[in-house]
Amino acid sequence: MKKFLMAAAAAALLSACASGPTPYQPLAKSDGGYTETKVESNRVRVAFAGNSLTDRETVETYLLYRSAETTLANDFDYFIVNTRATDAKSRTYGTAYGDPFWDYGPYPYRSRYYDPFWDRPFGRYRSYDQTTVTKYEASGEIVMYKGNKPADNPAAFDARDVVKNLEGRVRRPEPAK
Repeated sequence: MKKFLMAAAAAALLSACASGPTPYQPLAKSDGGYTETKVESNRVRVAFAGNSLTDRETVETYLLYRSAETTLANDFDYFIVNTRATDAKSRTYGTAYGDPFWDYGPYPYRSRYYDPFWDRPFGRYRSYDQTTVTKYEASGEIVMYKGNKPADNPAAFDARDVVKNLEGRVRRPEPAK
């Protein structure tokens, strides 16, 4: 039974890792994705949250791409990024390995024998691994306009150019089988 539980836990871990970085998709409960909230007729709050396998650059690229798509979907030509922020949330996990009862095993020669130069206080071969996982979330507020993009504003983006230039970097979810 113990081996079965360990195999099931390993399979669950591998399937979680096999999912890969968050694809460009609407927000799902655990996988991440984009959201948008219309604030005014030409103002939208856009956000993209990635999973622990999605790097910061991808999250920020998807935010910019979603802003451009939203602008075009609302029949505007360009947008200006009014506010923008990227948050990183990190968590550290620890895992202990080894047998803490090694010195108290079923064999008589191990049950009462303790060597202070060889044995560790909590058993031989005891180790501890730490893993830090970081998830990124980018958010911004955009203001959308019609007409030509102002050349003197570095916060202004032509929505058609953004979609054309970033399309090759956007990874969409695989179709369901």
